[in-house]
Amino acid sequence: MHILRVLLAIVFPPLSVIDKGCGSVLITFLLTLCGWIPGVIAALIILNNPKD
Repeated sequence: MHILRVLLAIVFPPLSVIDKGCGSVLITFLLTLCGWIPGVIAALIILNNPKD
């Protein structure tokens, strides 16, 4: 996980997971609409996933 990705996840979470697939972007976007903190948490979890 790069520091630029972490900063991008804090500023605009859906943009940081754009290369992880459409589902990840959609989930992160919806959670960001519900509140900024859930979107940031989801983005960091997706970025920290060891499978990808």
